[in-house]
Amino acid sequence: MNRTSQRGISLVGLLIIGAFAVFVLLLGFRSVPAVTEFMAIERIIKVLATEGDNGASPSEMRQGFNKRGEIDNVSSINGADLSIVKEGGKTLIEAEYSRKIPVVANVSLLVDFHASSAD
Repeated sequence: MNRTSQRGISLVGLLIIGAFAVFVLLLGFRSVPAVTEFMAIERIIKVLATEGDNGASPSEMRQGFNKRGEIDNVSSINGADLSIVKEGGKTLIEAEYSRKIPVVANVSLLVDFHASSAD
């Protein structure tokens, strides 16, 4: 009689893998709003850089960021946090900020973002 060995995962292994998968999904779901806000900030900055190339002043670009940020629900930064530099007729706008994302109890995820109008 040849008995073949069983293959598969035990109940304990399944629970460990399940807990890990739930934790990864939790991190993913919690970080989606921060990533979508970053994408909105980057989109706004690129539009403002085009306006700066067409002659808009830095103060007008900052006000434009505040107005567009209010529409896109941007709360991490405002127009005063932008670094606006004009080099050779091209406008370069950058913003660096951090976002703290609460995960569970006193555990948080800190994400550093760098948005730029440079391609």
